[in-house]
Amino acid sequence: MKERLLVILGTHLGKILGSIMGLIVGWIIIAFGILKGLFVVLCIGAGFLLGSYLDSPRSGRDFTSRFSR
Repeated sequence: MKERLLVILGTHLGKILGSIMGLIVGWIIIAFGILKGLFVVLCIGAGFLLGSYLDSPRSGRDFTSRFSR
C-alpha cells in the first residue's frame, strides 16, 4: 500500500501540488459565494493544468525557453 502511494505521488506530484496551490490561492483571494466558489474551481483547474504540464516529459526546456526568446 505504501509503495503504491509513493508511486502515485512520484508520478503525479506536479498535478497534486498544482491543485493544492490553486486551492490555497483561490481560497485566500475570495470570500464565500456562488461566483466566488466557481473561481476556486477555476483556480484548482488552472493549478492542475500547470502541474500536469510540468509533469510532462517535454516540460523542462520547452517551458523555460518560451520566456527567454
